Amino acid sequence: MLGPQVWSSVRQGLSRSLSRNVGGWASGEGKKVDISGIYPPVTTPFTATAEVDYGKLEENLHKLGTFPFRATQATVEMTVSMAQVGADAAMVVTPCYYRGRMSSAALIHHYTKVADFSPIPVVLYSVPANTGLDLPVDAVVTLSQHPNIVGMKDSGGDVTRIGLIVHKTRKQDFQVLAGSAGFLMASYALGAVGGVCALANVLGAQVCQLERLCCTGQWEEAQKLQHRLIEPNAAVSQWQRGHGVAGGGQSVSSLEQDPGLAPGPTQSLPFRKSFERTSQCGNSL
Repeated sequence: MLGPQVWSSVRQGLSRSLSRNVGGWASGEGKKVDISGIYPPVTTPFTATAEVDYGKLEENLHKLGTFPFRATQATVEMTVSMAQVGADAAMVVTPCYYRGRMSSAALIHHYTKVADFSPIPVVLYSVPANTGLDLPVDAVVTLSQHPNIVGMKDSGGDVTRIGLIVHKTRKQDFQVLAGSAGFLMASYALGAVGGVCALANVLGAQVCQLERLCCTGQWEEAQKLQHRLIEPNAAVSQWQRGHGVAGGGQSVSSLEQDPGLAPGPTQSLPFRKSFERTSQCGNSL
């Protein structure tokens, strides 16, 4: 959880990432919060005593200037706490500890309770590579009808599924975000409105350029850029899979963000210039 001082100091910058907001759910006016755009998933640095290093986190947030964003009661409490310190929305990952019991009905119940009590809009988050659980399409369709659930981040990489979700929720005020730059263009072509892309921490300008090309219908140029981003995106993904939280932190060191230490049980990597392959690929774009 982010401390109030950090939130208050960066709120102005974070709000710009949601500048297209045309009326929040809580106000009861207009449409839901607009979550379209590109968001780099911000690394949370830790101290040697496994506490969040708020100083370094504040520095990282200032350097990025944007912010994208776990039992049911704990999730409700977390979203309420985040709202109290200024969060605009809460991205809620699928509960997965007892994933064998996580049926569509159980997941719908969980997210409905969270959304019912959350004072801020909720974004569904499906990341099966980490949780071993894919949020079922039928559950997404049902949840999309909740007035306080505004969209979903899908990191599964199945563009057919993304297209199906977009299609089945088209009558709702519901938006879909791609969870990786590797399938960003394909997701845009199928109706997604943006992405939460780790590559944006390293090649932010290029990922945002891909967004602009897709949004303006320049598909030929978008295809060329998407092709050039595949290799560096694969390098980022491979590094994160191999090194977990520590690898994610080291990926942002190329942007002079301070990743701090990784929380246990993950072991921190030696602080060094990393992602040489990604940087080389980026230089050739």
